[in-house]
Amino acid sequence: MDEGENYLNFVQNQDAFMGSSYRQSSLAKRSRSENHDVMTTSDESTGVAGSSSQRRLWVKNRSKAWWEQVNSPDFPEEDFKKTFRMSRATFDMICEELEALLTKKDTMLRLAIPVRQRVAVCIWRLATGEALRDVSKRFGLGISTCHKLVLEVCSAIRSVLMPKFLQWPDENRMEEVKREFEFVSGIPSVGGAIYTTHVPIIAPKDSVPAYFNKRHTVRNQKTCYTITVQGVVDPRGVFTDICIGWPGSWNDDQVLEKSALFQRATQGSLKDVWVVGNSGFPLMDWVLVPYTHKNLTWTQHALNEKIDEVQRVAKESFMRLKARWSCLQKRTEMKLQDLPVVLGACCVLHNICEMRNEGLNEDMRFNLFDDEIIPENNVRSADAMHVRDQIAHKLLHHNLAGMNVL
Repeated sequence: MDEGENYLNFVQNQDAFMGSSYRQSSLAKRSRSENHDVMTTSDESTGVAGSSSQRRLWVKNRSKAWWEQVNSPDFPEEDFKKTFRMSRATFDMICEELEALLTKKDTMLRLAIPVRQRVAVCIWRLATGEALRDVSKRFGLGISTCHKLVLEVCSAIRSVLMPKFLQWPDENRMEEVKREFEFVSGIPSVGGAIYTTHVPIIAPKDSVPAYFNKRHTVRNQKTCYTITVQGVVDPRGVFTDICIGWPGSWNDDQVLEKSALFQRATQGSLKDVWVVGNSGFPLMDWVLVPYTHKNLTWTQHALNEKIDEVQRVAKESFMRLKARWSCLQKRTEMKLQDLPVVLGACCVLHNICEMRNEGLNEDMRFNLFDDEIIPENNVRSADAMHVRDQIAHKLLHHNLAGMNVL
């Protein structure tokens, strides 16, 4: 896999919906499933001389007052940011980036939905996690239309924005990442911090036991099914790698082994780089984790504290991810096969907000409850165990000198 590619693992095959023209012969039938937006189609003649019958086009009148108010230049910037989790300038940038792919032509039957409204439907749905019927009421569009717009815009984000805003660091950027993490923790050669969170879903039709999350079920006192979102972040909390969609019963190390990141490491692409994880990950030649046995020495305890500082960067980034995009906090009506592209879009939008310093209000703060299950085989490399001991020794006895021992 080329370094320039995005390393988002879509577990399900995604058929991106890119819009389709409304065919006259099927419009009346389809309208019944779209809240009766269109009752009949266009005029047509019977072909009998002196007589004709007409079929008329009826469009349900939906109020767009809310969207027109929000889209107005007079709408307060603070309220706009609260609504869409980003400033108007960032929203405008996203619309400009996606315009070429999302622009549709008017037809004889209806005007095309503007790009700004398409993007707004998607972002508001992700930001609030509200049901499609509520999205429909807000924007004055049919329920099925809103559903299609969300998938369409998320697919466009994957195609257009992900290559620009969610990438593994190149050589120069990686050196900056290492320096920044070393400044935070004193640990040398850290190229990222990894974390796994769970997103609740409706019970799937197939492989139900695989998605059953026992730990969340016990905590919440109700049956819970989840899928995983595993990601690596840089010191700013920007995602540089994501792996999405594996069953919620899986532990961190199981998800990691299915990721593109793991494949790159196996191929030798992560030399001289540590990815720092919590105790749910195994110690490997490229994965640095805390000591987990009892009766730790002062040296081992000191390293664990420094690893925790790096891990905090990842955990806080995931907290902001879920705080911004409330669709990640509660069960969604989306189909399981659609979730990877939608959750991937959330990660890309998160990166854009982080890069553009889009802050979050304190009242939006979201706490994570993700369990760390120590793998049975939590040490996969004797060499890594030796190097970890060296790092711990140097941190404690050389005043956090950060000497490179890789």
